[in-house]
Amino acid sequence: MGDIMSLDYVWQFLFSAPFARGALMTIVISILSLIGGMVVGLILALLQESRIGVVRAFTIFYLWIFRGTPLLLQLVFAFNVLPSFGIVLSGFTCAIITLSLNEGAYMGEIMRSGIRAVGQGQRMAGRAHGMRDWQVLRWIVLPQAVRIIIPPIGNQFIGMLKMSALVSVISVHDLLMIASQTAAGSFRYLEAFTAAAIYYLALTSLFMAGQAILESRLKRRGKSTAPWWRGWQKKLIVASDAGGVR
Repeated sequence: MGDIMSLDYVWQFLFSAPFARGALMTIVISILSLIGGMVVGLILALLQESRIGVVRAFTIFYLWIFRGTPLLLQLVFAFNVLPSFGIVLSGFTCAIITLSLNEGAYMGEIMRSGIRAVGQGQRMAGRAHGMRDWQVLRWIVLPQAVRIIIPPIGNQFIGMLKMSALVSVISVHDLLMIASQTAAGSFRYLEAFTAAAIYYLALTSLFMAGQAILESRLKRRGKSTAPWWRGWQKKLIVASDAGGVR
């Protein structure tokens, strides 16, 4: 095996500064894109509940575009085509925006399913106590929906971590780009890509463990007789009984 792959080179690449910076860039892109995707997804989920036909048509068109075309095409389009319209973005900015918009199309379906899983009876009870629609959403629906959507969101993040490797095609110095440049410069392709694979496996394992811990805590909290959001519900109900929630 020593003739095929040098473990010394793998070790050297694994703990080199360029690989560490590439791994950090991958983590930053994944986290920022996930946050952006969650914001876009929540907006899409709420828009799909709208009774306005134009709004619903827009969300359907959005989902059709971003779920129906490859992410790689979207990245290349944003980086190479938008400048012809006067919109010039750096590779990093282009990656964050494109990944966020793409992820939002999938997050929207996840969040909509979580929101719809909360029974109408609870919403009606909140309105009966004087709560407005946004208060029902904030204090009753979303806290319960979070427990439902956390597992699929965790899976989406792990997928995002791996899909972020595509940003190397638009000159973002992520982990895959660093591995490719190192391999091309040293002709140690096997060692360089093995080091990158180890980084990806370590990061996905770390976030899978974090997801499992979070799900376990949410499950224990869900079994509690007094969830954390119920205290706020009581305060709002008392306020509504006293003179209306504003």
